[in-house]
Amino acid sequence: MGFDHFSFIAPVYARATYSHAAVMREVAALPVSGRLLDIGGGTGRVASALRDSVDEIVIADVSFGMLSHSPRADFRAVGGASENLPFADSSFERVIMVDALHHVANHPLTAMEMFRVLKPNGVLVIEEPDIRTFGVKLIAIAEKLLLMRSHFLAPDAILKLFEAGEKSVKSVNGTAWIVIRKK
Repeated sequence: MGFDHFSFIAPVYARATYSHAAVMREVAALPVSGRLLDIGGGTGRVASALRDSVDEIVIADVSFGMLSHSPRADFRAVGGASENLPFADSSFERVIMVDALHHVANHPLTAMEMFRVLKPNGVLVIEEPDIRTFGVKLIAIAEKLLLMRSHFLAPDAILKLFEAGEKSVKSVNGTAWIVIRKK
């Protein structure tokens, strides 16, 4: 993987708060009984904001440096890549990925894995900076300069990663929420 940028910035993320919790609750149809998987959840920043909305939260992240800053008492932290999730089929009522899809190595395989671990009637939400906006284009350039291997996708391209499910997009101020409901 090379240099782990995220281990380096983990202490900053650990102190940050998640500002889109209300929108995430809306699009993910929270609260819900059951389990939520936060893929690329790192320090638990998003999970902390949603903790009261589900019975259990599991954070999966490839960066052990990020996971080392998550509040272990509240969440189960699992190391691993999004392209090969270490969970059985249909394990979670909700699956979320916030500001992380552009960092994964293989978008189609990640999408397949997220859908695989989602239970029938479950909801999958990918929150990403909307590359169609000027500010996000600047962020994409900065991440390329920092050698972060980022590859941003427009919301319609993210939707195309999923063959099945009921799909929708919500965009607000440079952020897009791609929602897939599994039948």
